[in-house]
Amino acid sequence: MRRVMIFTVLALLIVPSMLYARGQSEPEGPEMVTLTIAGRDGAYGDAMQLAADAYSAQNPNVSFEILKLSGSSLLEQTVVDLGSGTGTYDLLMIDDPNAPRMMQAGWLADLDKLYAARGESPDPDLIANVLQLGRHPYGPDGTLYALPHVGNVELFAYRRDLAEKYGHSSAQTWSDVLAAAKDIAAGEPDVTPILFRGSKGNPIVTGFLPIYWAFGAEILVDGRPAFDTPQALNALNFFLELAAYAPEGVSMYQSAQVRDALYSGAAAIVIEVWPGWIGQLENPEVSSVVGKVSVANHPGQVEASSSLIGVWLLGIPKDSENIDTAFDFLQFITSAEVQRDIAMETGIPPTRVSVHQDAALIDKYPWYPPQLAGLQGGVARPRTDYWGEIETAFGGFLQQALIGDLTAEEALAEIQKKVEEIVR
Repeated sequence: MRRVMIFTVLALLIVPSMLYARGQSEPEGPEMVTLTIAGRDGAYGDAMQLAADAYSAQNPNVSFEILKLSGSSLLEQTVVDLGSGTGTYDLLMIDDPNAPRMMQAGWLADLDKLYAARGESPDPDLIANVLQLGRHPYGPDGTLYALPHVGNVELFAYRRDLAEKYGHSSAQTWSDVLAAAKDIAAGEPDVTPILFRGSKGNPIVTGFLPIYWAFGAEILVDGRPAFDTPQALNALNFFLELAAYAPEGVSMYQSAQVRDALYSGAAAIVIEVWPGWIGQLENPEVSSVVGKVSVANHPGQVEASSSLIGVWLLGIPKDSENIDTAFDFLQFITSAEVQRDIAMETGIPPTRVSVHQDAALIDKYPWYPPQLAGLQGGVARPRTDYWGEIETAFGGFLQQALIGDLTAEEALAEIQKKVEEIVR
C-alpha cells in the first residue's frame, strides 16, 4: 500500500511538470550556416583555413567546407558550377586574369549593392590599383564584384654583394641590368648572371612582360593585337641579349629551379620572383644568402617600372543561398587585422596599405615596401576573356625565339597572326 502511495505522489509531481515543459518552446539560437568555399591548395589553403577558424570562433553558428584545389581544377570546377547556376559555392578564389569572364557573364554578386545595404563602402585602405581588378568594366568606376585577397606582384631580385662589388649599386633601367650581368659573367664563373623561368606558356611570358612593357610595347590596343611594333621588337631583341647570360637549359626552368638558385646564391640576378618564392630568403636554416639579396621593383626603360600584378580575388556567386553570411566573412578575411595575422603566419602577401607598413611584418619580410610599390603602380594583364589563349600562343613562340628556332621578327609575326585569330 505504501509503495502505491509513493508512486502516486511521484506521478502527480512529474506529469504536470512534463506537461508544462511541453508547453514551453525552447529559445531559438542563430540559424546554423555552412559556407562552402572553392579555394586554392598550399599556403593559400592554409590562409583560408586560418581565417575560417577565427571567424567560426566569433560566430559559432557558421561552419566551413573549404575545397583546396590546384589552380586548373579550381577554374574548371567553378566555371562549370557558375555556368549551371547551381549555387554549390558561397565564395570563390579567382585568379585575376579569369575574373573578367565571370564578371561579364553576370555570375558574381554585386558587392556595391551589398555594401550599400549596410550603409558602407570598400575600405580605402585596400590598395586602389588591385581593388579595381574586381570591377567590371575595369577601372575605378566599374561595378565591384570581388575583393582582393592575395596581393601577389612580380618582383626583381639581385645579389647586392655582387652588384656592389662590380659597381652596380642599383639597376634603374634594364640596360643597367645587362651591364651588371656582363660584369658578373666576366668575374664570377661559378655564378649564373641572369635567371628566369623559360618554360613555354605562362612561365616565360610572366618573366618577359616587365621588360616588354618597360620598352613601351603593348599586348592589345583598342582590342587589336599589338605585337607587330618597333617597341615589341626592341623588347624581344633585348630579352634575347639578356638571356645569353642565363644558364643552358633555361628554356625548361620552372619556379623550383629559380627559387633554389636564389636561395643557394647560385643566381646573381633573377628577373622574376614572387612573394611565395621568397618567404624564407632571410631564414639562415634555408637560405645561404641572408642579408645579401635585395628584392626590388623592376627596372624601367622607355617606360617606368612595370611589375606584373597577379592578385587572387574573392567573389560571391550570385546563386549562393548564403550571400549575406558570405559577404560578412569576405569583409572579415580582407580586414586589416586578419590580413596581418595571415601574413605573419603563412607569408601570404596582403592587399592593404596599412598591413604592408606594419613594422613587425617589414622586419620579417624586408621586401614589403617594394611589394607595396609594385601593387600600387604595377600593370595588370589585359582584361579580356581570351587571355589564357593569348598567353599560350605568346609563350609558345617566345620560347622558340629563346632556343633559337625563330628570330625575334619571326616570333613576333607568328604571335601577331595567332592572336589575331584568337581575338577574331
